[in-house]
Amino acid sequence: MPIVKIEVCRARPQKEVLAMIEAVYQTQLIAFKLPEDDKQIRYVEHKPDYFPTPPGKTENYTFVEFQIFPGRSLEAKRKLYEGIVQRFGELGIQPSDIIIVLHEPSLENWGIRGFPASEVNLGFNLNV
Repeated sequence: MPIVKIEVCRARPQKEVLAMIEAVYQTQLIAFKLPEDDKQIRYVEHKPDYFPTPPGKTENYTFVEFQIFPGRSLEAKRKLYEGIVQRFGELGIQPSDIIIVLHEPSLENWGIRGFPASEVNLGFNLNV
């Protein structure tokens, strides 16, 4: 159940936005072996003045932030990073313009259906 936010610093056509969302979605399905109905991805477009890019980055600078349950292996995370960079590359975004950050709050810090996630059957394996 990753919750993902893609942040960019320029306007993009709707077709490209949807392609970026789909790229992240498909990559996380493969890397984390998630159920296919698990799509919680937000796209946030900032005005360039409100989202200065770090040195050496272009107007295609893209920040992808994941909130995920803990338990994924380094190999699964590598697949995620590589898959996003590869798929974004197909959209013209260079690897040097992509930053991906994973946050892994413990299961008791996720509220699911009124319970800590540590007490809920999630329906999928976290140890991939």
